[in-house]
Amino acid sequence: MTIERTEPANNADERTMLEGWLDYHRRTLAMKCAGLDDAQLRTASVPPSELSLLGLVRHMAEVERSWFRKVLVDDNPGPIYFSDEDPDGEFHLTEADTWEEAHATWQAEIEIARRNAARFALDDASVGKSRFTDEPFSLRWIYTHMIEEYARHNGHADLLRERVDGATGD
Repeated sequence: MTIERTEPANNADERTMLEGWLDYHRRTLAMKCAGLDDAQLRTASVPPSELSLLGLVRHMAEVERSWFRKVLVDDNPGPIYFSDEDPDGEFHLTEADTWEEAHATWQAEIEIARRNAARFALDDASVGKSRFTDEPFSLRWIYTHMIEEYARHNGHADLLRERVDGATGD
């Protein structure tokens, strides 16, 4: 599977640029996972860390759900992979966990995120609030945070991919 990734135009309006950079980073994570089998995607970085590419994808599905569903529109369908008993459950992988399922779940959350965000202007306040504060967030803040979140984890993905098969790149 070839993943197309382009930077947003340098003269785009703010919303187009924010959405473009977020999609760029979403595609970057997908590129880091491309061509690997489930065992490779489950490969942890270095003990005792359980960080893996598959875990990162599952984590980002949770993050998309949290910010664009729970915070932005106050829809709380509950967690996908973690629980009160296992707050880092998205990183605790088993042989039963597959790329097919994680990728489909992540993509579904991205589509819901796009639909929910389309209902808001950049300065509109979220309906829900984060677990860290009692204040709403603007869509602009959420977009900026999500770009930062993906960029940070894409740095992790670079190192994980290199550990798995030596592949490097941007």
